[in-house]
Amino acid sequence: MKTLPRMSSRLRQFLNFSVTFTSVMLCILISPTRMPGMELLGIGPNWLLIWVVAWSIKRKRTVWGAASMGLVLGLLQDAMTAPDPTHTVSLVAVGVLTVVLLKTWSIPADIVERDPIPIALIVFGMAVVAETVMGLQFFVMGDRTLLEIWSHHQRVALCSSILSSLWAPVIYFPLNRLWEMTRNLEKI
Repeated sequence: MKTLPRMSSRLRQFLNFSVTFTSVMLCILISPTRMPGMELLGIGPNWLLIWVVAWSIKRKRTVWGAASMGLVLGLLQDAMTAPDPTHTVSLVAVGVLTVVLLKTWSIPADIVERDPIPIALIVFGMAVVAETVMGLQFFVMGDRTLLEIWSHHQRVALCSSILSSLWAPVIYFPLNRLWEMTRNLEKI
C-alpha cells in the first residue's frame, strides 16, 4: 500500500500565510465600500475588527500574537484613513481582550467555532470596546467637547456593533474553514 508523502512544513506555512494575507486584503478592500445592507446611519461594519476577532478566537493564539496582529491591521487602517486618532490602539485592545476573555472564561473552542451566536456577541462587545477607545482618544486630543464625543460615540458604537456582529459570520466561518483545511493538510 502506497502512502502519501507528508506535506512539507514550508508549503503548509505558505498556504496559511496566503489565506491570512488574502483575507486581510479583502477586508481592507471592502472597508470603504458601502453596498446595500452594509450601512446604518452612514456607518458600516468594521471589517478589520471582525478579522482580528476571528484570528484571535482560533486555538493556541497568544496575547502577543493578537496584539501584533491588531497593531499591523491598525497601521494598515491608519494608512487608509486619518491617523489621528489611531486605530492601532483599539485593534490591539480588541485582539488582546478576545484572547484573554476566551482563556479566562475557558470557553470550549469547538462551541465558538460552530455557532454564529458567540461570534456575533464577541464581535458586538469588541466593537463597543473599539469605539470607546476611539472616543477616549478624541477626548485626550482635546479638540472636541465631552458632550460632542458622547453624542457621536453612542451612535457610532451602536451602529458599528450591530453591523459588525451581523456580518461577522460571513468573515469568520469561511476564514475558519480555510485555516482548518490548511491545518488538516499537515496530517495528510
